[in-house]
Amino acid sequence: MSTSAPTPGGSSDDALQHVEHELGLLLRRARANSARMAARVHPDLEPAAYPLLAHIAQNPDVRAREIAAHIGVGKGTMSRQLARLEELALVERRPDPEDSRGQLIRLTPEGLRRVEGAKVARRRFLGAALGAWTDDEIGHLADQLARLNADLETASRRRTD
Repeated sequence: MSTSAPTPGGSSDDALQHVEHELGLLLRRARANSARMAARVHPDLEPAAYPLLAHIAQNPDVRAREIAAHIGVGKGTMSRQLARLEELALVERRPDPEDSRGQLIRLTPEGLRRVEGAKVARRRFLGAALGAWTDDEIGHLADQLARLNADLETASRRRTD
C-alpha cells in the first residue's frame, strides 16, 4: 500500500480515494488544532469540549438536548461535559421558562471572552494559511465545504433511517 496521496484524475474510485485521503489529512489537522484551541480557552479543557463551547457561543440559552443532538452524543456524555465546563466556570445554566425540568446553557462572561479570543487566533491562523488565496478562491472553498457538509448530513440521515 502506497503512503503517497492518490493522484487526481482517472477513475471515479481514484477520485473518491483522493477525497478520502485529503479529508483524512484535514480531519487530523483539525483535531490537532482543536486541542490547541481548547488549551487556549482553558488549560484543563478537553479538546472535544471546544466545539461544544463554540456551539454554545453561537446559540446562547440552548438546551442540553439540542447541544447533544448537534454534537452527536448521548444525554449522559452531554451532562458530564457540561458539568466539567461549569467547574471550569466557562458555562452557566439557568432554568428554562418553557420547561420546568429543563435548563438553558450559555457561556459565562469569562467563557465568552476566552472563546472569542480563541476564535480570533483561529481566524488569524487560517488567514495566514490562506494568505496567497484570492477572496473568490476562499469563497469557492467555503461554498464547496458547505455543500459537502450538507451532502454528508443527508447521506448520514439516509443511512440511519
